[in-house]
Amino acid sequence: MIKAILYKEWIKMRALLPVAAVAVLGFTVYALLRVERAVDFRGAAHVWQIMIDKETVFIEPLRLLPALAGIATALVQFIPEMSQRRLKLTLHLPFPQRGMILVMAAAGLGALAVLFAAQAAMVWGYMHRLLAPELTARAMITAVPWWAAGLTLYMLTAWICLEPTWRRRVLYLLMTAGVARMFFLSDVPRAYDGMLPWMAVLWLFSLLLPLLSVDRFKQGCQD
Repeated sequence: MIKAILYKEWIKMRALLPVAAVAVLGFTVYALLRVERAVDFRGAAHVWQIMIDKETVFIEPLRLLPALAGIATALVQFIPEMSQRRLKLTLHLPFPQRGMILVMAAAGLGALAVLFAAQAAMVWGYMHRLLAPELTARAMITAVPWWAAGLTLYMLTAWICLEPTWRRRVLYLLMTAGVARMFFLSDVPRAYDGMLPWMAVLWLFSLLLPLLSVDRFKQGCQD
């Protein structure tokens, strides 16, 4: 049954994932080429000095991409469940209902994790070749909250999509916007170092929220 659920989710995501991969990895290549161009024109030592003095990591154009990928993936997975009234049928399959939702979410999270891991590998491999190891590590740690935002906003978007009433959807949307803002309050490299454990806790908590929406759906909550 798990294989069947995962295949169903793949069918829903298969049009989006290549587009998301091209967008995320394409913009990543563009950002990294900017770094290489700066090194070629100014020299590595000058670029290193800029990164330290101006508190930049040169990959800031990538900061919103994981969040947008997470939101888009959740939308293509969970909007059809509600708009086409598939959720009621899905919950009647011979599989634990909460387990069903978690497996569906695992499919999306797994796809995002692969995409973000590929992006991280590109950033690390490219910058490690051009910059000092300390500056490469600084850039990678700075990007961790961006990937955390993608995974968290995926779950929060699923929470909104699965909610059966519009009144609560609007409320959840406002709450999600506030959470999303939290991930992008500062442009300073490594500004979120002390918050990374709390971001992990927030993501773990977000895993439960779609289950609450499904429980409300099962109870017959409607506008």
